[in-house]
Amino acid sequence: MACLALLGGAGVGGLAANVFGAFGQTPLEPGTRNQYNLGIQQGIGKHVVVDAGYFYKRTKNAYDFDTLFNTPIFFPIAWRLSKIDGFSARVSMTPIHGISAYWIPGHTRARFFGPENGGLLFNSPLSTGVFRIDHDQAYQHTANIRYSPHKNGFWTALTWRFDSGAVSGGASDLASAFELSGDEQAAIRFHCGPVYATIANPISSCAGTAVADLVRIPTGIPNDDHNPARMRSRNLFDLGVGHDNLFHGERRRYRAQVTVVNLTNREGLYNFLSTFSGTHFVSPRAVTAEVGVVW
Repeated sequence: MACLALLGGAGVGGLAANVFGAFGQTPLEPGTRNQYNLGIQQGIGKHVVVDAGYFYKRTKNAYDFDTLFNTPIFFPIAWRLSKIDGFSARVSMTPIHGISAYWIPGHTRARFFGPENGGLLFNSPLSTGVFRIDHDQAYQHTANIRYSPHKNGFWTALTWRFDSGAVSGGASDLASAFELSGDEQAAIRFHCGPVYATIANPISSCAGTAVADLVRIPTGIPNDDHNPARMRSRNLFDLGVGHDNLFHGERRRYRAQVTVVNLTNREGLYNFLSTFSGTHFVSPRAVTAEVGVVW
């Protein structure tokens, strides 16, 4: 609200001149993209099917967004070039003695090449380096196994999700981590030795070893392309148990199930200081029970 009041006051023209006039402005040019997709499907025996795909996107004048300092105001920008590629696959197994399963691995590499060539130009001189955006992730997979031994409706299922860690939107190195607010440092569980940062007591320096439990901060010389900051890797498990026909009815069926999300109550971050998503935490352990009637 303070930002809206400032922009809506009598000094709108002066504010625009002070803020926007201090930086270069370049028109946004239309982007052009070459994209290639390759897919294959193959059956293995009677019970296994494999689907795999690869994609490659090369965009000139890659569209993006930027924020105005530490405000919710954002505006469109463009980068000279972006290259995004990756693969995904699905291995499915049809039921064998009541057991069925699937496994979905994937990889995404998302690289942007400077300089910024459209919109408001905040950097001087313009950076011509290469950096990775926050949906770049070396590897992730989802695996599910389901057991339904009888035709009467009982089932149980276990899902395993692994993420190697997406690129972090903040804390690219230790120097920038020390500049975070106490709230931001507490979000990534930043600590100097045994002393953890809190909202009221941020850590501005450390004579020992400074580490973030939820973000892998590169040490030494940072490299936004080959060694960017990333979320810590994590394994998440969900468990479900249910019955689709409790009383073995034919015309009316009563069903019930219990689901446990994040079975081991693992702490983690999906992203940190993302332009639009902000800081997104992994959901804590939750138990849900459902009862339903089908007729």
